Amino acid sequence: MYNPKWFREDRIEVLHAQITKISFGTLITYGASSGILATHIPIMLDATKGQRGTLFGHIACRNPQWRETPPNSEALAVFLGPGAYITPRWYQTKKQNGRVVPTWNYITIHARGPITFFEDSSRLRQTVATLTDLHESAAQDPWKVDDAPTDYIENELKSIVGFEVPISKIEGKWKMSQNRPDADRAGVISGLEERDLARDQDVSAEMRRRDNNPSE
Repeated sequence: MYNPKWFREDRIEVLHAQITKISFGTLITYGASSGILATHIPIMLDATKGQRGTLFGHIACRNPQWRETPPNSEALAVFLGPGAYITPRWYQTKKQNGRVVPTWNYITIHARGPITFFEDSSRLRQTVATLTDLHESAAQDPWKVDDAPTDYIENELKSIVGFEVPISKIEGKWKMSQNRPDADRAGVISGLEERDLARDQDVSAEMRRRDNNPSE
């Protein structure tokens, strides 16, 4: 990933927190006969397993990715956070010399590691249950895997394959106008808040947070 120093995020706790917040990524592998393969799926992180954490999830059994990816070959998981178009109209620099162009602010994380696929039913059930509990945690009456009939769940587990990726390399990019003067960043934040799209609010909030807490 092209990642200039202004935007680079290396702190593991920040990267882990953002992966957990996003919770959805693109799993990319390479098949000897099929070339690049990609699947868009929920992915969860176990930060306690391995030096840099371990990614878990599952894909459809009919998805050829798991059969065509060589065992223990490197996988790349890409997590994309909030992003927004940034117009030059918001820059103070536009008024000063006009030397500005449009851009896009965004958050992304790339995590790499050797991937292992598994079909063991008990391990699959645990993966599905953990993933479900994570996303049901905010509900007043969360749904549990055990709420469904046992035979139904066992049959559903036959249609998926699990995967595990111990993270060997992880890098984050927080492109939030850090390379612009203070007046330009202030103009971007104000412009995003005035435009009032949901993704704009997420980006402006992250810009404000990082400006107010530069050590975080």
